[in-house]
Amino acid sequence: MRFSPVPRLLPLAIALALGSLNTASFAQAPQAAAAGPASAEGYQQPSAAMRAVLDAPGLPAHQLSPDQKTLAVAQLQRHRTIADLARPIHRLAGGRYDAAAGGPQMITAIESLQLRDLARPEAPAREVRLPAGGAFHQLRWSPDGRRFLLNRRTDKAIELWVGDVASGALKPLRGLRLNPMFERNVAWLNADELVAVAVPDQRGPAPQFSVPSGPSIQESMGQTSPEFTRQDLLKNRQDEALFQHQASAVLRRVDLRSGASREIGAPGLIAQVQTVGTQGTLLVERLVPPFSYQVGANDFGREVELRDAQGKLLRSLGAVKIRQGVPVEGVITGPRDYWASPLADGAVYWVEALDGGDPNTKVSHRDRLMRLDAPYHGEAREVHRTAGRLVNLSFVEAKPRALVAEYDRDRRWLSVDLLALDGSAPPQRLQDRSQRDRYKDPGQPLTRVLPNGHSVARLDAEDRLLLVGQGASPAGDRPFIDRLSLKTGQTERLFQSGSTHYERPITLLADGRLLSSRETFNEPPNLVLRSGADFGQMQALTQHRDPTPQLRDIQRELVKFKRADGVELSFWLYLPPDFKKGEPRPTFVWAYPLEFTDASTAGQVSGSATRFNTFGGTSPLMLLLDGYVVLMDATMPVVGDPKTVNDSFVEQITANAQAIIDKAVELGVSERSQMVVGGHSYGAFMTANLLAHTDLFKSGIARSGAYNRTLTPFGFQSERRTYWEAQDVYLRLSPFNYANKLKEPILLIHGENDDNPGTYPMQTQRLYQALAGTGGNVRYVTLPLESHGYAARESQGHVLREMSDWMKRQTRDPRAPKP
Repeated sequence: MRFSPVPRLLPLAIALALGSLNTASFAQAPQAAAAGPASAEGYQQPSAAMRAVLDAPGLPAHQLSPDQKTLAVAQLQRHRTIADLARPIHRLAGGRYDAAAGGPQMITAIESLQLRDLARPEAPAREVRLPAGGAFHQLRWSPDGRRFLLNRRTDKAIELWVGDVASGALKPLRGLRLNPMFERNVAWLNADELVAVAVPDQRGPAPQFSVPSGPSIQESMGQTSPEFTRQDLLKNRQDEALFQHQASAVLRRVDLRSGASREIGAPGLIAQVQTVGTQGTLLVERLVPPFSYQVGANDFGREVELRDAQGKLLRSLGAVKIRQGVPVEGVITGPRDYWASPLADGAVYWVEALDGGDPNTKVSHRDRLMRLDAPYHGEAREVHRTAGRLVNLSFVEAKPRALVAEYDRDRRWLSVDLLALDGSAPPQRLQDRSQRDRYKDPGQPLTRVLPNGHSVARLDAEDRLLLVGQGASPAGDRPFIDRLSLKTGQTERLFQSGSTHYERPITLLADGRLLSSRETFNEPPNLVLRSGADFGQMQALTQHRDPTPQLRDIQRELVKFKRADGVELSFWLYLPPDFKKGEPRPTFVWAYPLEFTDASTAGQVSGSATRFNTFGGTSPLMLLLDGYVVLMDATMPVVGDPKTVNDSFVEQITANAQAIIDKAVELGVSERSQMVVGGHSYGAFMTANLLAHTDLFKSGIARSGAYNRTLTPFGFQSERRTYWEAQDVYLRLSPFNYANKLKEPILLIHGENDDNPGTYPMQTQRLYQALAGTGGNVRYVTLPLESHGYAARESQGHVLREMSDWMKRQTRDPRAPKP
């Protein structure tokens, strides 16, 4: 069972994934280049080879219906355009929302959709006609699998459309405008009816402000409130008014048979709705003022209510506090996360801290799980306590049981218990491992969808859980499906991917067949149905073609080695198609640091040599097409006590980098004097530190990073100490402070609208100014309208051109004669 130690996790579910010009070569840059004027160049194109791969169609995505009878095959939009990113948006309470239509700014549009019958794989697919005039997205099934839902974003609204699986016919639900600003915005009453979070009929136009209404004022009088650095927060009363307008919503009950819908209950700032039990009761969470200018909407205070299917209030469960003034890595006191039982008992659960929300408090138990039973008139009772922080609760079908995940931050340890919610048996430990230990990950439960739309962990007739896992091992990933007996605790392996193919089990069908996705290094993923003894009989279900056959001659190999202190490292070695043995080339190293508590997990391998070789977007692997060697996902472990691991950050990444370079040179694929290092986000931070503190690399490429840790004073990545508790660490780990020593040329790239906590564009702006002012060699590229990742086709092409030109400028053209 795989759980992430992050609060507010959704229930576990197993589903198939739905969400030119030739490059010019610059002359060699002088060692002490002066800062040049700002450039007003337009978007540049990468090489023709890169452009062809970037514009190739993506592989289709798949999603299986709950009744396991229908497979949806969707072709998704691969690239957005700058025009799409330029749509007006509101930046409010930590989120970005489409100003005209409402809902999240970024969606992944479905360009085409087909439905396949699993009972008759040979039958032609049913094409779902998607009318023009909007962007369809977010495919969802009805609990019985007979219908499907699609959202459509237009210039004015987010519409809800319903499709018939048997015919593929699609029609809109008239008079309904969704308000999908927050998660869990649709709750199923049954297969024919649902409750949606919608825009109120009487909501007027958004407020308009021509001039400021007054100053923005904040005050903190002696209260400790160590908030992480966040973008897009509320700034003034005008933002508050606009946020309340955009978030205003009402519950709307929809009959899918007739298409009719009506409002139930009063409007409010509805953040979540989910059904409780099997009788149509609703658990509703509403945001309530006062709002904060320091945290986002996900951390605002909430009122939690139980309502009937007509919207009538049954009981208020009270308030969830605003998450402000909470210790670093702590939680609020009182109720914080709510779960609705999907079973007939109709109970409601929530978690409360027993340590005052402070992870530094030494206690025997940190959290307790509370339960309130139907008809919700009595008092809640405690049903379980956890030694670590309770981070997820997911229910098991049939009996009142749940999987409870807890996280120990001091050890970075993950534990999962099977809990009898009625107290009929003691908790049963099913998982106990380091969060980073991929080799011991037992997998994730397969799920079943109930008539009320909830997903629950699936059991077979003998009370056994079905688990699908990645199968990480020293030889690479080999996915598997296991059967875990809850009576004996014994595990039986039903299927595991072989060594010649990468085959990922998706689900075990009710008729005993296994649906899986199968691929090799040269063959794209396709779905197959396995049956018979040991699933030895195989029937092809899809026949997707290779969208980029020009990549087949690229060579890939997993290389394992050790750094000087014995910690195991690895990288994926990629060689361009025209690489010749004995002719080393300029090499690009791409990495991202990760923290580990012990060396054994730090050296674990991820990935598989039999995965289909495809890439796109701004992947560093695109440099292969221009002839460079790429060391991809080079492991960059930082090992130590979680409290102080960053004390040796620079020394450890230096040791890692030295070992990586030594190994690449030993293999005869790289020139020691022609190595360039790069990374994105925390990888960019690593890149700048390596250039500031070592002379190992000729140059670097740093994308969307943070370089001054005094601007993230209440922690970053895994650092739990504040700036005032570890000033020397914050200062030493800030490349900005070593700008006068960073003389290797560095290419800085950043989206001007970066929305990632901590990586404000100002981080790169200030590093550029520091380098330019102290005689550094730096190029700084700002991408209009882009966030932390780069979405527009124009931006992606330009980034690839910048990276390729930078490699030629700082090393050499790998296909030109060696000087």
